[in-house]
Amino acid sequence: MKSPKTLTKLLLGMLAFGLWLGANNLHAQSKAIDVNKSSLKVRVFKSGAFSAFAHDHEIEAAIQEGKIDEGKTDKRKTDSSASPSVQLSVDSRKMRVLDPGTPPDKRAEIQQTMQSAKVLDVEKFPEISYQSTRVTSHGDARWEVQGILSLHRKKQPVVVEVTLRDGHYLGSASFKQSSFGIDPIRMAGGTVKVKDELKIEFDIVSAE
Repeated sequence: MKSPKTLTKLLLGMLAFGLWLGANNLHAQSKAIDVNKSSLKVRVFKSGAFSAFAHDHEIEAAIQEGKIDEGKTDKRKTDSSASPSVQLSVDSRKMRVLDPGTPPDKRAEIQQTMQSAKVLDVEKFPEISYQSTRVTSHGDARWEVQGILSLHRKKQPVVVEVTLRDGHYLGSASFKQSSFGIDPIRMAGGTVKVKDELKIEFDIVSAE
């Protein structure tokens, strides 16, 4: 008969092995976003009686940091034991108006307006962030991501459609500026104005 001391060592050893086995079979697939390979663009569209004489805007919003969590997957099972998630942030002060074909001086004017208190107010609200709350798989490497967009210190739900293609998470989403307390810009007495709804397009790559 084994002594109580020997039995205690045996039980502790079995417990340690069980913990190691559980940890080995349960992996958290969390990866940082590769900010150098990822891109995010905002598209702003014009409307109004004379919108044909104006240009839509294309804005580059470099991702400052972010993380993709593919969930905790148990090797012994085919399902996921924890929901995947994504989070990212953008520095509004580093957003740049691209607008190919627009003269440099006009582009600089648009840039200044975008950063001013009339629109983003970048000095007061430098951070824009998105945090997923629920990710639903639609099969074939497609997901619907529900999350909260924080802009102008206001938080609103935004749904994003995502597709994984050759290691790139591609997708788009739309939201209204007015939902975040931003009044769409109007010019020429309102004959040319910016549409309230913006479109975001992204190409996100996770770090190796």
